[in-house]
Amino acid sequence: MTNEQIHRTMDRLAYEIIERNRGADNLVVVGIERAGALVSRELVDAMNRIEECNLTASSLDITRFRDDTPHEERAPDLPDLEDRDVILVDDVLFTGRTARAAIDAVVRSGRPRSIQLLVLVDRGHREYPIQADYVGKVMPTKHRERVEVDTGEWAVDVVE
Repeated sequence: MTNEQIHRTMDRLAYEIIERNRGADNLVVVGIERAGALVSRELVDAMNRIEECNLTASSLDITRFRDDTPHEERAPDLPDLEDRDVILVDDVLFTGRTARAAIDAVVRSGRPRSIQLLVLVDRGHREYPIQADYVGKVMPTKHRERVEVDTGEWAVDVVE
């Protein structure tokens, strides 16, 4: 995906979110660190342009919530999520482990009305039954391939 394709995709995703949620008034956008946080900022910029609102993007470090690393779980530092519609944002959806950890973190922070997942790229190969609500592009890949998201130049490439 080129820079232009990514920005066009972000606009489309922003419209989809706004339409599905009947506006942006009740939304909280949370980007999963690292690249997901950068994607969430681009998404919020698009939503603010479209809705003429003042949304901000929070970032979430899910390290403490992963099931494949030892850690001490604590509630993350997020804005008030009570009865809000949370849009979790990540760059690539692969096994579903990161998304599952992010959902755990959000639930520990409050009781949102809904949790919706947005990914720039869905590459398949799930280990958990996780499905994104909003997908920028589906890129079927082989297990040995990687999807690299360059957030500096805004490009997406599949590399072996």
